[in-house]
Amino acid sequence: MKILGIGSPFGHDASAALVIDGIVVAAAEEERFSRLKHAVGQGPLQSINFCLKTAGIKPSDVDIVAYPWSYQALLDRRAEYFWRTIFTKPSRAYKKFFKCGKELSGQQKFINETLSSTGFDLEKTKIQWVEHHLAHAASAFYLSGVDEAGVLSIDGGGEITATLLGHAKDGKINKIKEIVAPDSLGNFYSTMTDYLGFEREDGEYKVMGMAPYGDTNRINFDHIIYWNNASYHCNDDYVWVTRNNRAHVDKVYSKKMVKEFGPERTGDGLSEPYIDIAAATQKKLEDMTLKLVDTYLSDILKRCGNLVFAGGCALNVTLNRKLIEHPLVKFLWVQPASHDAGTSLGAAIYAAKDAGEDIKPMKHVYLGPAFTNSEIENTLKESGFLYTKENDITEAVAELIKDSNIVGWFQGRMEWGPRALGNRSILGNPVIAGTADRINAIIKFRENWRPFCPSILKEYAPEIIDSDHPAEFMTLSFKVSDKWRNKIPEVVHVDGTLRPQVVEKEINPLYYRLIHRFYEKTGIPVLINTSLNRRGEPMVCSPKDAVVMFKESGLEYLAIGDYLARKPLA
Repeated sequence: MKILGIGSPFGHDASAALVIDGIVVAAAEEERFSRLKHAVGQGPLQSINFCLKTAGIKPSDVDIVAYPWSYQALLDRRAEYFWRTIFTKPSRAYKKFFKCGKELSGQQKFINETLSSTGFDLEKTKIQWVEHHLAHAASAFYLSGVDEAGVLSIDGGGEITATLLGHAKDGKINKIKEIVAPDSLGNFYSTMTDYLGFEREDGEYKVMGMAPYGDTNRINFDHIIYWNNASYHCNDDYVWVTRNNRAHVDKVYSKKMVKEFGPERTGDGLSEPYIDIAAATQKKLEDMTLKLVDTYLSDILKRCGNLVFAGGCALNVTLNRKLIEHPLVKFLWVQPASHDAGTSLGAAIYAAKDAGEDIKPMKHVYLGPAFTNSEIENTLKESGFLYTKENDITEAVAELIKDSNIVGWFQGRMEWGPRALGNRSILGNPVIAGTADRINAIIKFRENWRPFCPSILKEYAPEIIDSDHPAEFMTLSFKVSDKWRNKIPEVVHVDGTLRPQVVEKEINPLYYRLIHRFYEKTGIPVLINTSLNRRGEPMVCSPKDAVVMFKESGLEYLAIGDYLARKPLA
């Protein structure tokens, strides 16, 4: 069967994914094509066209279009939402209860316009509506390769549910517990992201990166988010507040928060009390999540030891480290595209499983567009840059990085999800002091305290991270072993952790060869790896995108296909 998943039910992170006979053959986020971060307000038109083109099929060949939103789920949970919000957010309560039919018509209009614009015959197209959190859960469990697992899905909210805990076994995902918004860990974290001066639904990872600089003991959030009977509870006076309670109309933190903790953070620096607020925010996310796991998933984990995780909060690698360290968790699998973009894939996978398909585990994320050397050279000819065709691009780049140069690396199919995993990357030497600062300052144009991730050869990873846990997608963080902490300082965060991509020869042979060449020259089986983009931009997709980024940043070299481009000397 050919099943197309499409996603943008909440107006951001539009994407498309194609599953054929249980295998993921293509997946991409719309932002990579439109060049608008998170594709806000856009449908996945170019993503759909890419998926179909990759498979060589027409819209009429698609058996099912799956969509990660369910009207029935909205109806099933609306009463709970109503009674939760009627006294604190009455306008929202009435709107959600009495006008949910309007929400359905809006989602239906979006689907119809999207499919019509991409050549689908609406009369002949079968559409399957999939609950938002079941799409997240499916993207984690069915692609993990395990037969049984505890299931965790946490984000801002989908339909009405903000958190789902379940038990997956025998090919089925059974719900154990749902927590309804506005009690939302995702919305709590996004509210604090907003207050800390970052863009919500984008800058949450910056809060995570800032947290280790602060002291959790200096800030008390027990009145803002707390455990209440069998669930966590968010204080509506602080978290994603109504418009009349906001400190600013376009922000979701409250006047009360500003009065209690001071004015919202501005600028790019680290300062008190904001680093302490970031630390307290991160600690609350961890504490509430671990309490959920202990309360609802302990029996499952005692039996199988497997936990699968998706939803926007699953991109919080510090939280994931705490989950790995949980005594009952033997194996944690996190969907590489855990945010809402990943629900297109999850919906397609759910529909495929529902149709009786045998789902193949996800071994890699190289599911986006690729470009030929001919296409690349045509772009370089028009760029005005100097370039040479290399007999061995890995040898040339390894030598450059050894000599402290920073190199853009553009190869093969683009990655699915927010992490650069060796095909659309900026690479540097993790040994040479100041390399991370240079990347932040003259290439990425971002905050100087932001950490970078390492790509590590698989054979050496257990020695470096003191763990043999699989870590191929940069979704997990680990403490760095004492032996290696001072050897690779440019990829070690202030708290002594790193977020690795463990590189296997069989999965990405070209990238593996590059790192191995660097290892042969230096004795270091590690490279700095960050996404090939600048602050506020999506990761590059095409050779043209790469050339533009190269031109408008401090990058001196770009390895693109078999070609090495350099800027002319001034």
